Amino acid sequence: MRHSLLEPCLLLLLLLALWSDVRGEDRRPNFVLIMVDDMGIGDVGCYGNDTIRTPNIDRLASEGVKLTQHIAASPVCTPSRTAFMTGRYAIRSGMAGSGPPHVLLFLGGSGGLPPSETTFAKRLQQQGYTTGLVGKWHLGVNCEHRGDHCHHPNHHGFSFFYGMPFTLVNDCVPGMGTHVMAPLQQTFKNLSMLLGIGLLTLVFIRACGFFDISLRLLAALFSFGILVTAVWYVPFHFLRRWNCIIMRDQEVVQQPMTMETLPFRMLTEAQQFVKRNAHQPFLLFFSLLHIHTPLFNTPAFSGKSRHGRYGDNMEELDWIVGELIQTVDSLGMANNTLIYLTSDHGGHLENSHPLIGQGGGWNGIYRGGKAMGGWEGGIRVPGIFRWPSRLAAGRVVDEPTSLMDLYPTLKYLAQDTQSDRHVDGHNLMPLLEGKVDRSEHEFMFHYCGSYLNAARWHPPGSPSIFKLHFFTPNFSPPGAIGCYDTNLCQCHGDGVTHHDPPLLYDLFHDPSESRPLSPDTEPRYAEVLHQTAKAIEKHQRSKQDVPNQMTWEKILWRPWLQPCCGTFPFCGCKEDTTPTSSFIIISTWPVSLQQWLSKHQSWLQQKPIIALLLPRLISFLLHLLQTAPFISFYSSRSSSCCACGYSACICK
Repeated sequence: MRHSLLEPCLLLLLLLALWSDVRGEDRRPNFVLIMVDDMGIGDVGCYGNDTIRTPNIDRLASEGVKLTQHIAASPVCTPSRTAFMTGRYAIRSGMAGSGPPHVLLFLGGSGGLPPSETTFAKRLQQQGYTTGLVGKWHLGVNCEHRGDHCHHPNHHGFSFFYGMPFTLVNDCVPGMGTHVMAPLQQTFKNLSMLLGIGLLTLVFIRACGFFDISLRLLAALFSFGILVTAVWYVPFHFLRRWNCIIMRDQEVVQQPMTMETLPFRMLTEAQQFVKRNAHQPFLLFFSLLHIHTPLFNTPAFSGKSRHGRYGDNMEELDWIVGELIQTVDSLGMANNTLIYLTSDHGGHLENSHPLIGQGGGWNGIYRGGKAMGGWEGGIRVPGIFRWPSRLAAGRVVDEPTSLMDLYPTLKYLAQDTQSDRHVDGHNLMPLLEGKVDRSEHEFMFHYCGSYLNAARWHPPGSPSIFKLHFFTPNFSPPGAIGCYDTNLCQCHGDGVTHHDPPLLYDLFHDPSESRPLSPDTEPRYAEVLHQTAKAIEKHQRSKQDVPNQMTWEKILWRPWLQPCCGTFPFCGCKEDTTPTSSFIIISTWPVSLQQWLSKHQSWLQQKPIIALLLPRLISFLLHLLQTAPFISFYSSRSSSCCACGYSACICK
């Protein structure tokens, strides 16, 4: 009788297990997209850097697929992120300006990603995915009045948002100077001073009786001077309060924000989003604030790298990436989660500051950098995919790919078969899985603002990748490798040199773009120009006229559009930003102990007294071991190769 009951029970358990396995295989994947701000391709170990320690990013590449020719659609933030989100060149959305500025400058402007646009988040949300964005947005907030949130992430497919609707700028940290329209600010300041001096002179002349100057004229000049001063003083002097804010969904929760705890808060929000949605398909876009200036100064990483504040921030960024990956893996979701890491564009070569030294990244062997049009250093970025159950570990893809490819790739994996508007990206899965050897990108186009700056052609059956530059930025001072006189290069007028015929390079043989080709050195020279011209003509025909979101009218600050907590203009609020003491203690532990604690987190939550005392006890024992005489020999042996950050000693 016992055997007769046991066999059906075992059979039932076996069927349940098989059904569970099948259900797990059929479940649509989760997506964790990690985008770094301003990171150069040469900043990462797996792309050739041997002096900045990035073990977590390097491990992500070794466990997945690394793209070596991953291209951003623009060398600056706003248009690059627009193309990434929509799968289309930014000019199709009106998010590419015809003159400076080429990015959004104020949260109180009306420009931004049009409500009619479609993002990959919106498509996945329609497929039943829970979608979240943690970190930087920089694609606008309001259109007509404060609170309409027409450009806000919640209106573009993200059901959850926590982060900066703008971007980090020097203005966010007192004493770091300004990023936003500094020459214009100085012009207005000088004009205000001249008006003030002129007014005082006229008052002095009238008081001395030299001339009879009308009081109405003096009052009019005084009013005009106040108006001119207010035009620049109100939006620019309070930039930290206007632009450097944190929002949770559509509510401003910190204004101005506290820089010191931002890395911890962003990581915590990303981890909590993953944990909340571990049992349903989700998309997390973790849009890091690192490593845009002003750089963070986290004590646990300060002075630990060989490259000053910038290197410290890179190693902190790597730790953050590692912690998020560990969260995914500890929940048993690795095989059902596609993790992607990239940068929005290349490193900012010209960026430096007396307080922090070099503030921008390194672009390796590639020429140029951020805001330098089509030069490779500004648009070639890291591209790493990890998905253990589908992508072979250690695979390297040398074919041209684009950040715009994420849109159709996510659509395909989410089983979204609905029709779509014109998309410039291509599904990457056949290339990532090794089912095809060549990219679908035969031609790619590179914009500087709204101007077609360069184009590349990957001829069928050839390893060559020809790239033509129709104009290039004028570097300054002469002989420099960037626009150091202006901090950012321009896309038109006196800031560029046009080339007719265009400069031509073969990136397969000359990735650093140092040897221009000519009809004498390249047999296919005429063919390259002809084929590329035909492709450009076809590309231009595919564009439609759309409202330009990057005009001065839409970018400049308007008080009635300014996000505000409290009563405008007295905006201000604080969020509890203090990490718990347990986090501060745990953050200095070796990674093995942190992993152990993570695995036993649910048990510790049921034992609050143990959860409170255990971190302190372990930290005391670690301190005791570090100071004990009997391990002094071991310490002297290891101190030469280890540098401790939040999570681990990383040895080279």
